[in-house]
Amino acid sequence: MFKVFGFYKFVKIKSLKINKDFLQKFLISNHIRGTIIIAKEGLNGTISGSINDIDKTNKKLKSLFSFKQFDSSNESKSTFQPFHKPKVKIKNEIVPMNLTINSNERNIETHLEPKEWNKLIKNKDTHIIDTRKPFEYKVGTFKRSVNPNVTNFRDFPKYLKKLKKNKPVAMFCTGGIRCEKTSVYLKKKGFKNIYQLNGGILNYLNKIKKNESLWKGECFVFDNRISLKHGLKVGSHSMCSGCRKPISPKDKKSKKYEEGVSCPNCHDNLTDYQKSRFRMRQKQINLAKEAGKRHIFQKEY
Repeated sequence: MFKVFGFYKFVKIKSLKINKDFLQKFLISNHIRGTIIIAKEGLNGTISGSINDIDKTNKKLKSLFSFKQFDSSNESKSTFQPFHKPKVKIKNEIVPMNLTINSNERNIETHLEPKEWNKLIKNKDTHIIDTRKPFEYKVGTFKRSVNPNVTNFRDFPKYLKKLKKNKPVAMFCTGGIRCEKTSVYLKKKGFKNIYQLNGGILNYLNKIKKNESLWKGECFVFDNRISLKHGLKVGSHSMCSGCRKPISPKDKKSKKYEEGVSCPNCHDNLTDYQKSRFRMRQKQINLAKEAGKRHIFQKEY
C-alpha cells in the first residue's frame, strides 16, 4: 500500500537551484515519486511512497523551509505506485496567475469546512465557481457550479472581471491552492463575500458522506489513479492514450473509443497517421502484457 500526500505552503524560499537539487536527491534516496514545485513564493506538490518514507519527507520539507504546518495537505491511499518518477521543478509561481502572494495575504477566515460549504452553496444567490480546467469539471463537480472554461489558469482573471462584487462567491478546486490565489486577487479587486472550500474537493470527499454530499461524479487527480470518489477511493475513469484526457466507462462504449488509440474527445481530431502510430504502440503494449512484462509506453497499471 502506498501513501499519497498532497500539499502546498506559501513561504519565502531562497536558493531555488540548491534546494531543487537537494530535494531531487532526497526523493530518489527515499523511494518517493511524484512532483514538487518550488518558487520564491512557496511550494506545491503531490508525492507517493511508503508511509514511513512519506512521513520522513513531510518532516524534511518542514525543516528545510522552516515552517511548522502546511497551509493545506491531504492524504489518501493507493494499492499501486501512482507516479512514474520523482520530479522537482522550479517555477515563477507555484500556481501560474501572474500574481505572487505571501502567507499573510491568505483569507483564512473565509475558508469553509465541508459542512459549512454545503450550507453556503445551497443558497441560490451564491455564485459557485469551479476554478479547475474544463476536462476536470467534466469528470465531476458540485451542483449548480460554473466552470469558466479556462484552459490556462493565467487567463482566469479575465473571467473574474465579469462577476458582481456584491454577490457571494464560492470557489473550489482539487486541493485548494488555485482558490487561494483567486481569493487574494478578488479581495484586491474589492470583492467582499469571497469563500473557498478548505482543503478543496479532496477534503470534502474525505469528510462528507455520500448521502449528505452535493458533489456529482468523481474528482480528477493528476496521477495514474485518474479519479477519486467519496472516501478517496479510486474512481472509474481511465486515461485516453490519444489525447491524455480522462474517459468514463460510458466513453468506452462509444464507437469512437479504441483502446490505446482514441476516445470520443479526440477521435475526429486525430490524423490517420497518428491513429496508425498509436495502434502500433498499443500492439507492443499488448504483446508485452502477454509475455508478463511491462512495456515502456504502458502508462496504466
